[in-house]
Amino acid sequence: MTSSADAEARAAAVFEALADPTRRAVLRDVAQLGPRTATELAADLPVSRQAIAKHLAVLHGAGLVTSARTGRETLFTARLGPLAEAGQWLDHTGRAWEERLSRLEARAREKAIDG
Repeated sequence: MTSSADAEARAAAVFEALADPTRRAVLRDVAQLGPRTATELAADLPVSRQAIAKHLAVLHGAGLVTSARTGRETLFTARLGPLAEAGQWLDHTGRAWEERLSRLEARAREKAIDG
């Protein structure tokens, strides 16, 4: 995969992970409160520990959380770098569309002037 394709795939994984409101809440809690277990996260949200574990797996797959085993517990920590990368992808894509639309607008004006 090319660098551009890699960036698109990483952005897609982040957007897919963040499409679910529960996953956004989980990520927000881990980012604001620091490393948390699935049990601690489930206590703060209206879903089961098993559901939280599944959401954490998706967030982990997107690179948005890391996990570290401490004794019998697994602590999840937010990794916000992929969010920044997805934001850069949005900025780049937005600029590309703005340039395309500007060229289209300029061409439409030329055609209107030429009659």
